[in-house]
Amino acid sequence: MDNLIDRNQVNIEDEMKRSYLDYAMSVIIGRALPDVRDGLKPVHRRVLWAMQELGNYYNRPYKKSARVVGDTIGKYHPHGDTAVYDTVVRLAQDFSLRYPLVDGQGNFGSIDGDSAAAMRYTEVRMQRLTNSVLADIEKETVDFQANYDESLSEPKVLPTRVPNLLINGSEGIAVGMATKIPPHNLGEIVDATIAVLNDPHLPIDELLKLVPGPDFPTGGFIYGKEEIVSAYKTGRGILKLRAKANIDLIGGKRSERNAIIVTEIPYQVNKAKLIEKIAQLVHVKKVEGISEIRDETNREGIRVVIELKRDAVPQVVLNKLYKLTPLQTSFGIISLAIVDGQPRVLNLKQMIEAFVDFRREVVRRRTEFELRKAQARAHILEGLNKAIDALDYIIPLIRNSGSVDEAKKWLTADFETISDKKKWRGVPTDIALDKFINTLQKVIGGLELSEIQAQAILDLQLRRLSALERQKILDEYEEIIKLINELENILNNENVLRQVIIDELEEIREMFGDVRRTTIIDAGVELNIEDLIPDEEVAITVTKKGYVKRTPIATYARQGRGGKGRFGATAKNEDFVRHLFIASTHDYLMVFTDDGQVYKLRVHEIPDALPSARGKAIVNLVSIPSARKLVAVLPVRDFSDDTYILMVTRKGVIKTSSLADYQ
Repeated sequence: MDNLIDRNQVNIEDEMKRSYLDYAMSVIIGRALPDVRDGLKPVHRRVLWAMQELGNYYNRPYKKSARVVGDTIGKYHPHGDTAVYDTVVRLAQDFSLRYPLVDGQGNFGSIDGDSAAAMRYTEVRMQRLTNSVLADIEKETVDFQANYDESLSEPKVLPTRVPNLLINGSEGIAVGMATKIPPHNLGEIVDATIAVLNDPHLPIDELLKLVPGPDFPTGGFIYGKEEIVSAYKTGRGILKLRAKANIDLIGGKRSERNAIIVTEIPYQVNKAKLIEKIAQLVHVKKVEGISEIRDETNREGIRVVIELKRDAVPQVVLNKLYKLTPLQTSFGIISLAIVDGQPRVLNLKQMIEAFVDFRREVVRRRTEFELRKAQARAHILEGLNKAIDALDYIIPLIRNSGSVDEAKKWLTADFETISDKKKWRGVPTDIALDKFINTLQKVIGGLELSEIQAQAILDLQLRRLSALERQKILDEYEEIIKLINELENILNNENVLRQVIIDELEEIREMFGDVRRTTIIDAGVELNIEDLIPDEEVAITVTKKGYVKRTPIATYARQGRGGKGRFGATAKNEDFVRHLFIASTHDYLMVFTDDGQVYKLRVHEIPDALPSARGKAIVNLVSIPSARKLVAVLPVRDFSDDTYILMVTRKGVIKTSSLADYQ
């Protein structure tokens, strides 16, 4: 037993805390939260980098998804292939991402929740926009790190020109924290980014004029400007989303009826489950007035037709659907991202500032790389120009050298092995060899060529010694010098560097900007139904058997002398009108039963019917037990404290009570 005792004993409580903290940070940094700079989680970044290495560009043929997934998990992401393929699928779905980064060919799922086809069937390539996410990565613009087995390297972040975190958003659950950033319109975010570049002290209120709110790929409405402002200022908030639904007439003249047409649904709502939910509510009679639901969605867009019964009040039905179904949902915002290796909740301006700082670093590093490259090329061209002026000595020198290495030494003025004792080829016969070699040494020494220049001279093709090619070298040298001056100006002048970033952003906006899809309504979503229904007077009739209806007053037009009148109601089966009064569609109807109970009903919920129609049983509108009898009805505008009801029973008991008691 003594051999089993670990000499390095630790407290299990401390070890559990330490291990769990390590696990939590691994999930937070390495899996669940996006980097504020490129807006990507590690798996997204690795998928795009694998596609980059495969040459899977937008203008190249598609490749099998299995190829991309295999390269990703084999080289960079040692996790399950299903999770990686799900990532590829989401990057290709235009209803999940506002600006998809992967161009998919095949079945990549649907807004109904259908699964994508197996990865062996589907094909992918980058979207054109993705080129801007990976632009300049070969120019040492970002740091690389070793992959999981240290056999390859991968970028720590992508040098995106696109503010991807804001335009596509992100969502993830880590350990003890979560992020949910909504997508936005690219053009609006670019405008806001340029504004911050031009004025670093720009207040958030000014940014809100450029970015009115999120822009979801599925469109719809956002209700409540105040909630958007709060979310942008604090990094947290809750938005109310609504579907886009219109009430239209469908069918022919004889079968004309109202229908609710849904053409846009809230973000992340499953359309098939939405329809199923509506059908379930109709089945259990929580929503009445719906006769049929049809999904007429096609390639042109979403179209869900909800046919209504003739006696249904369309706006009432629609508002019930908003209340009881995902036609209206909430979207909670938590703008949590990785900043300098730590999770932070950011407001709108802080996210834009982080992207701006990153772009400054990327452009500076790119410029430094291009400057080094241009200076190296200028150095070579300087050597070639020198060589062209001394060809009469350089050509014999190369011809008479014993090897390439010896020729390179001679070109760099290392003449230790040069000799006039051997026979030289290509030397003019009218000049003594020793004199020619002495002159050669002086000329070559005066050129002061470096090893790099010497190698370039040795690599020079003979055709480039023509007058035309020599002029091209001179022209290229002039262009390189201009480029060097421009690059140095970018590095030395902050205003010039800022303008480079702005020009690239404007180019992105010009290429990929589009119109806003989501409409923002300033008022909050909690609207009273009365705000959606015209305030008009109607005639209410209630029969002895409890049938109720409402008819617009305009139906009863005034007639001249000698008029025949018209039917005010039709009696059936010994039924007759017991109550008749005028009320507004914004009024309440108080219904009293013989057991002393009172029920209230909104007038606009009473079916609209012709004067000759019987109406609808009031027990279908309010939950009155079938054994109870209707004894009185009373229309009221509101339940105010200063209005009272006077009630008298058959036995002579009388009382008054405030309407506020019945609210």
